[in-house]
Amino acid sequence: MLNKALLKKVQHRFSQMFPELKSLPYEQRLNKLGLWTLEERRNTADLLEIFKLIKGFTAVYWTRFFTRIDNGTTRGHNWKLMKKHNCCDLRHHFFCQRAVNRWNSLTQEEVNASSVNSFKNHLGRRIRRKMDFFMD
Repeated sequence: MLNKALLKKVQHRFSQMFPELKSLPYEQRLNKLGLWTLEERRNTADLLEIFKLIKGFTAVYWTRFFTRIDNGTTRGHNWKLMKKHNCCDLRHHFFCQRAVNRWNSLTQEEVNASSVNSFKNHLGRRIRRKMDFFMD
């Protein structure tokens, strides 16, 4: 938690270095600078990691973290992932738990992107359409 606060403080301070933006609230400064909040960046990075795991762009197999839902009746896309049941609250914050709902809400077109850059472009378009998608 301390590291998150320190990083946010750095981003907050950086956004105030522009004299014309100094009087604006933090969120508006980020918007004018084209920056994402730390939370949005973490959630985007989670989705990118899942994409790279599933497409085989990493040395780690996706099956170490996720279980694919194989019943052909899923809405959205055919790469829906299942959350594993856990009894302690701590595990809800692990990568393999926190990103599943956001991943499952993607469209087939987004999941079928041919490259990491193409997937990033899809995510960029999504955040412009639906601002709260990357927020917890």
